[in-house]
Amino acid sequence: MRRTTTAVAIRRRGPTLERAIFEATLEQLIASGYARLSMEAVATAAQTGKASLYRRWGSKEQLVLDALSASLPPAAQPPDTGSLRGDLLAVIAGLRALMTSRTGCAARAVISELDHERAAAFTGLVHQQILDPAHLLLAQVVQAAAERGEVRPEAATATVLDIVPAMMMYRSKTRPGGFIEQDAQALVDEVLLPVLLRSARLGEG
Repeated sequence: MRRTTTAVAIRRRGPTLERAIFEATLEQLIASGYARLSMEAVATAAQTGKASLYRRWGSKEQLVLDALSASLPPAAQPPDTGSLRGDLLAVIAGLRALMTSRTGCAARAVISELDHERAAAFTGLVHQQILDPAHLLLAQVVQAAAERGEVRPEAATATVLDIVPAMMMYRSKTRPGGFIEQDAQALVDEVLLPVLLRSARLGEG
């Protein structure tokens, strides 16, 4: 006697369903871009109905914002390698990992498609959950170096802190390989350290 099995549909609810929807949203963004993203496509990929999406999110924009926000990691703790160079490389490595992650790729896909006005909500999210924490980490790294006597505390100006994300975004947009490990080392050794250490020498003079 041949035994047969019947697939049982599992009805997901709450956080489980929400995670599936967010994962499907990120996958669709990377595969198709923001303009071609639809609530129907996300529902199909998440194996749920459109009604489940519209009950929670009134627009595609809000869905994408929530998917990105929920998928970004919490703010990192400042590294403690014992040297300014090591700490800078550690911070940049963390940012690079985030930039090349699924969430990072999805965020860049959205922002690259939209004009300044339409991208405002997304750039606000990026500033709040990526750039501002990155600036804080870099400032903490410089402060720790100042306490060790390597640099002056005021060396971490807003312009200096902007160099890291600006260079990373520029290289990721203009080079096929993106921002690679060798770029991180060059950024630290050829740009950041000379600028930061110069401030220490000027202070001594």
